[in-house]
Amino acid sequence: MTTFVDQNNNRIAFKFSIADIQKGLTFFSEDKDFLQVGTWNYDKGKKLLAHIHNNAPREILRTQEFVFVVKGKMKTLLYDEHAQFIQEVVLNPQEGMILLSGGHGYEILEKETIIIEVKNGPYAGAELDRRRIEK
Repeated sequence: MTTFVDQNNNRIAFKFSIADIQKGLTFFSEDKDFLQVGTWNYDKGKKLLAHIHNNAPREILRTQEFVFVVKGKMKTLLYDEHAQFIQEVVLNPQEGMILLSGGHGYEILEKETIIIEVKNGPYAGAELDRRRIEK
């Protein structure tokens, strides 16, 4: 797993690949993150106890995203909270990135690239949820 930080050492994003998945349950995000991303790696026969999630009010201050490249290749441009460019990161097949803060842009690098995107909701609409970076 690779963590990307801004000039003040704030976590902006982190990238992981299938090779980072360990046996059992592994979470790449921290408990304080608005978006929780983890993996399961169990053998046949493993049973996970049935459960119901309780109503637990949470205050979510920002949208965080998770992108995963199923097929193809994608470039991610990372920015800090002040729209200052931090780094360019290429995601290959079976690599994912969790975007925690700052800004980002994407460029698809190969034909028929397939990406899975997950973000916390509810979606407030483009005007309230984000602001464009003029680059």
